[in-house]
Amino acid sequence: MHYSHSHPYPHRLSNTVIGYLNLVTLLASIPIIGAGLWLANGSAATCESALQAPLLAIGFVVLLVSLAGFIGACYHVTWALWLYLLAMLLLVVALLGITVFGLAVTAGGGGRQVPGRPYQEFRITDYSAWLQKRVQVDRYWRPALACVAGSRACPRIAAWTPLDYLQHSLTPIQSGCCKPPTSCTYNQGGMPIEPQDEDCYRWNNAPGILCYQCDSCKAGVLEQVRRDWHNITILNVIVLVVLIAIYTCGCCAFRNARRAESEGLNRMSKINPRWDYFW
Repeated sequence: MHYSHSHPYPHRLSNTVIGYLNLVTLLASIPIIGAGLWLANGSAATCESALQAPLLAIGFVVLLVSLAGFIGACYHVTWALWLYLLAMLLLVVALLGITVFGLAVTAGGGGRQVPGRPYQEFRITDYSAWLQKRVQVDRYWRPALACVAGSRACPRIAAWTPLDYLQHSLTPIQSGCCKPPTSCTYNQGGMPIEPQDEDCYRWNNAPGILCYQCDSCKAGVLEQVRRDWHNITILNVIVLVVLIAIYTCGCCAFRNARRAESEGLNRMSKINPRWDYFW
């Protein structure tokens, strides 16, 4: 009779643990979603969705798993903790995978300082083959180009004089998309006067053309992706540590609950032995 009062305890423990773990996980999903939204709509104008979409997907899945865990805890679903831990394991693996993949494909890159100028210029060959293929394919580059034009990075420097280019820095997108390479030389009619970089021939002073089809513009977009993703990696690592800690606590709680239930069943069998026990 004594055990009948303590038998529900493991279930209450499991449900309490689910509630607290889901609260922390729910809070952890907010920076993940926020980072994805910042990449998609931030003032930095990343303009490359290859890394934004998986990050947003993981954030929303974490949010849904947390809400599902709350429901399971409220309705005392005993197997909710097991499902929660399984989902958490998959989320940790997914977030770790997208973080490592993002670091791998954004390795390399970086600008080259232009002599006598405060800004850098970028070359597409300095970036990973995977990113190069992304911007070379028209169906990926077209929306990225629309994003570059919509960011109004070029109109901000449209009225600059040659002196401004000597005094002020440029963003990677402005450096690659809004002007020709600094090494280009043109005659009075705006035509290259000697064999030069191919981007020198792609440049056009028309506001809707500029250097949007230049390799330097694609390199500028990739450099912005690289910088933004390295900033996001710091947040990803922090969230990963939190999720792994939550998963570890959940495993301990699950093991303790299972052990308590097993001990309770053994105690019950001794108090109320089976009908064939004395046989």
